[in-house]
Amino acid sequence: MANHKSALKKARGDEKRRIRNKGVRTRYRNLLKAVREAVDAKDVDQAEAALKAAAPYLQRAASKNVIHQNKAARTISRLTQQLAALKG
Repeated sequence: MANHKSALKKARGDEKRRIRNKGVRTRYRNLLKAVREAVDAKDVDQAEAALKAAAPYLQRAASKNVIHQNKAARTISRLTQQLAALKG
């Protein structure tokens, strides 16, 4: 546990950010899961809709430093490639 006043303040801020980021992380994981399930089920329309909802949310999470920007770009790219392969 932190002992200095500044370290205690930093710990409080870290905890607030951890809780806020947890919700964002959970939401984007669920959105990605929906895209992957639609791709696995070979449902093109549902996969497109799910990707359309997930991509902006991933980009927003990256802009807020919840996830790294390269991870967001890589994930969106891979899902787009899977969807393109599914289309034929």
